Amino acid sequence: MRVLRPLFLLLCLMAPQAFADGLFQIEVIVFRQGGEALSTSQPAPDDWAVGANPIADNERGTALDGEAAKLNPGNGYEVLLHKAWAQNLSAVQDKASLSTGNEQFGHFPVEGVVTLSEQQRLVDLQADFWINRFDNDGLLTGSERVRQKTRLKLGELTYLDNGSLGVLVKVTQP
Repeated sequence: MRVLRPLFLLLCLMAPQAFADGLFQIEVIVFRQGGEALSTSQPAPDDWAVGANPIADNERGTALDGEAAKLNPGNGYEVLLHKAWAQNLSAVQDKASLSTGNEQFGHFPVEGVVTLSEQQRLVDLQADFWINRFDNDGLLTGSERVRQKTRLKLGELTYLDNGSLGVLVKVTQP
């Protein structure tokens, strides 16, 4: 029995970290706020998703459909992307790439990377999205960018503002 005691103590010390990591549901809505797209000359980089894991295999049904429905043209908004996925979060940053629309030469109409890490029931988030414009040949001619960093609470809807673009994010633990 004395031999097992040190092993038991070691497991108890490691357990809080092991249980802190877990599966979370992340939902993101990227939208345009009233008016025309801002013209920018810098297109999205070709390596926009470097180091990020695509969410395709982990995509889930969306829960913020009511909020997305309110972001309609009659209210002066346009939803550009609405995705939800499951992801394990820990203290180590993890990147997820997401996009919508038809791919053209490695780019999508809306593409971005969400970087997340959990810190004691809070989530550090960095959102970096590109809203792209293409010419008739499918070549990327320009992009709008929203890039924001914040710390959010689990289960709380968070709004990120970037001039003509906005992002709603919610992270929950099932």
